Amino acid sequence: MRKLVVSGTGFLADGKHFPFTGVSFFNAIFNPAFNRGPEQRRRWMQRFLRHGINVLRVWAQWDARHAFVDMGPDATLYERDGGLRQAHVERLRGLVADADRLGMVVELALFSQESKASGLALGGAAADRAVKNMAKELRPHRNLVFQIWNECSDRVLDHVKSVKAVDPERLVTNSPGFAGVLGDSAQNRALDFLTPHTTRAHRHWQIAPREIAGLIAAYNKPVVDDEPARNGTPEFGGPGEPTDPLDHILHMYGVWMAGGHVVYHHDMFQTGYGTPSIPPNGIPDPQFSPYHRRVFRFLAMRERYSPSAENDSCLPEPFWGQER
Repeated sequence: MRKLVVSGTGFLADGKHFPFTGVSFFNAIFNPAFNRGPEQRRRWMQRFLRHGINVLRVWAQWDARHAFVDMGPDATLYERDGGLRQAHVERLRGLVADADRLGMVVELALFSQESKASGLALGGAAADRAVKNMAKELRPHRNLVFQIWNECSDRVLDHVKSVKAVDPERLVTNSPGFAGVLGDSAQNRALDFLTPHTTRAHRHWQIAPREIAGLIAAYNKPVVDDEPARNGTPEFGGPGEPTDPLDHILHMYGVWMAGGHVVYHHDMFQTGYGTPSIPPNGIPDPQFSPYHRRVFRFLAMRERYSPSAENDSCLPEPFWGQER
């Protein structure tokens, strides 16, 4: 079974360099098309791999009161008392096991500020129980990392301790707040690696690499730009001006050059089924639009452009878009 560990400011998987490169797929556990069966799920994961993606960032809570794809009151791994919904947990275990077979990693956000803002956050004792239950259930899977929150820092140190008490080797991180919130020193010291959401303001492709470089210098551990500024609706933290694929390409290239890692953040989830930016199946398909094809082509060419390219021989051959 593949085991992901931190090595300096990078990652190793089974002792080999792992070029952590992800995509936002928040609804992965709850999407019907992706979870139609193991073969279907693996085909999609292989497509991600061909486009440079070896990490899926998925959420345990997808129950906020928004019209996002697959979002709803049942789209959570948790009961209100912190117990687990076993059917969803088993689906997650299947996803993580398939990722392991393919050499991929899953970054699981345990809690979300979106759910908290909707009044759906678990209470103190229930949240503690949920974290411990998740750590126990997923202990066998070493290609999984826990992210305590999406964009929140509520009781992060307590939850890190809970995870480590059950599974001392589990890698734990956190997204401490909205864009440009880079985390306090106590939190950043306690986490195994850092996953902030960098600045999304004008010319973010210049600002964000400096933020990543500063965190690497201060804490000497891996830093993942977990939600580089995205395209799409200005609601929910999106851009207030038109964007171009080059915005993302320059941003992520700058992060690589600063020594960081990236998770591609996009608009293929927030406006709901039947809207132009959402693939009909709700899966963030690298081939969905010319805009995304351009960005994913760049990610597939990581071996060409990343400063750690000499270590990326474990990547599959780039896939130049024959799929439609």
